[in-house]
Amino acid sequence: MRKVGFFNSIHVKFVLIYVMLILLALQIIGLNFSRGLEQTLKKNFTTSIEDRINLVEFSVREEMLKERPSDDPSLESSLRTVLTGFSSADINEVLVIDSKYRILASSVLDHQKTLVGRKSTEDIVKRAIISETPSPQVIKYSKKTDGRVLIRAFPIMNGSEVIGALYVESNIEKVFTQIDQINRILAGSAAVSLTITIIIGIFIAQTFTRPISDMRRQAQAMAKGNFSRKVRVYGNDEMGQLAIAFNHLTNQLLESQSTTEAERRKLASVLENMTDGVISTDRKGRVSLINDSALNMLGMTSDLVLNRPITNLLGIEKEYSFEDLIEMRESIPLDFSTETEPSILRATFSVTQRETGFVNGLIIVLHDNTEQEKIDMERREFVSNVSHELRTPLTTMRSYLEALADGAWKNEDIAPAFLNVTQTETERMIRLVNDLLKLSRMDSNEYELNTEWVDFSTFFNSIIDRFEFSKSEDVSFRRIIPPEDLFVEIDTDKLTQVIDNIISNALKYSPDGGIVRFHVAVLEDSIRVSISDEGLGIPPSNVNRIFDRFYRADKARSRAMGGTGLGLAIAKEMINAHGGRIWAHSVEGEGTTILFTLPYEQHDEGEWDV
Repeated sequence: MRKVGFFNSIHVKFVLIYVMLILLALQIIGLNFSRGLEQTLKKNFTTSIEDRINLVEFSVREEMLKERPSDDPSLESSLRTVLTGFSSADINEVLVIDSKYRILASSVLDHQKTLVGRKSTEDIVKRAIISETPSPQVIKYSKKTDGRVLIRAFPIMNGSEVIGALYVESNIEKVFTQIDQINRILAGSAAVSLTITIIIGIFIAQTFTRPISDMRRQAQAMAKGNFSRKVRVYGNDEMGQLAIAFNHLTNQLLESQSTTEAERRKLASVLENMTDGVISTDRKGRVSLINDSALNMLGMTSDLVLNRPITNLLGIEKEYSFEDLIEMRESIPLDFSTETEPSILRATFSVTQRETGFVNGLIIVLHDNTEQEKIDMERREFVSNVSHELRTPLTTMRSYLEALADGAWKNEDIAPAFLNVTQTETERMIRLVNDLLKLSRMDSNEYELNTEWVDFSTFFNSIIDRFEFSKSEDVSFRRIIPPEDLFVEIDTDKLTQVIDNIISNALKYSPDGGIVRFHVAVLEDSIRVSISDEGLGIPPSNVNRIFDRFYRADKARSRAMGGTGLGLAIAKEMINAHGGRIWAHSVEGEGTTILFTLPYEQHDEGEWDV
């Protein structure tokens, strides 16, 4: 999984968002506070000025209303005295102006000589006298004070008559200086608060991102197939509950994976041991899965089959398309016969699809019908073999009986030998008929297995011991049999007959000094038994035929040893009846191994633990 970039990390994003929100809140609070503070200080300042100007206006009005000659210089002196009494640090200058816009007095001593007697040119003075109301506030920069000043004009009223105006210039720079100082203090406090906020935000972010990081690492481990790791639970909040749910999900996935793996192994075992061929395709009709039986039927290897179009693989691309096979409801025959070996298959198609109806692919089951085609030939061959096997002893018996009837019975040297041959051939025919009856009952399912649970190791050893006790000293036995109990459900009489037949054949064909080996192996769902000799072996082309009825690898030698050719055929039927299978491996000149399996269930104690 690709590493998360620094700025893509949720940790960094959380801290940045947290800090930005705090910064935004501080900005809004600071802006509102600054504006409110500025308005409040300005209001307080103007209110203070207005309160004092009201007193000044009262005193000036009284002085102006006193009766004195118009050229009486005492008015200017009185006004200057009044203005001087109200002078303060925050009022730069106060001018008294009459209704004709002539300046009567100034609170600044230096301006008494330069301004008094002149007309005022200030618009706000004219506006105040004309409108008879105080002028609006005017704030402007003053070069004399090197700061901002607040200028206002107040009318001097005598009843409803305007007798003059007061021009006031106050120093408001101190108010702005205070605002700047408070803003600097606020900015410093905001910086400190923001630093603390960042530190706290980092720790708070870790409480959220640490469980998420753990879950991310766990998800990466799960993607690699590691379900043993658990996410640490840091608390009982939502993140803690999420971690608990994630751990529960991990356990569920582990159980599901185990179940899926077990089912996959079962399916693989089923497919491997199926006699029918199974082929699976994807939604495009290309082979995605094929079992060994299908490969054997088609005579191919998996590397030549996988990802190959199914129509091409089955050789039907000219007759059918993949879409035709999806709609196919009946099986179709497939002829893979060669000049030397017939091979007739029958293919059945089944569609795999989702609940929504979307087609995922096809499942093709191949059934080998070659044996069905051989039935007629085998029946004819069977009748021929039975006729031959019966005719040989009957012909011999007839010859000897005719000789006895012609007078040979009187010859004491010849008659016993003739009778012995007749008796031997009769017993041979009885064995042949009995074997035929057994096969007939097996073919018609007219027999039942009297099964019981038996420790196969003990059962097998007892049969070997019996043969070892009575065998020739020229042949030795070797055993590889597990010492533990292997309980299987079998018909002991019938399985004894099978093993007796196989061991008898091994002893018959073993040379002097040869070794007969016995081996038992425990497989996943069965036990495998093998019995090997060091005889002449069987040609590779005939190995699979030794279980056919009346087949003999060496017919002359087999008849000389009294065989009927039905022993391994009976053994095959009995093993099949037990739910197992039997087969042979042989190397010509080195010996033959007969193998068969029996169903066996291994009991794992761990599965029963609670």
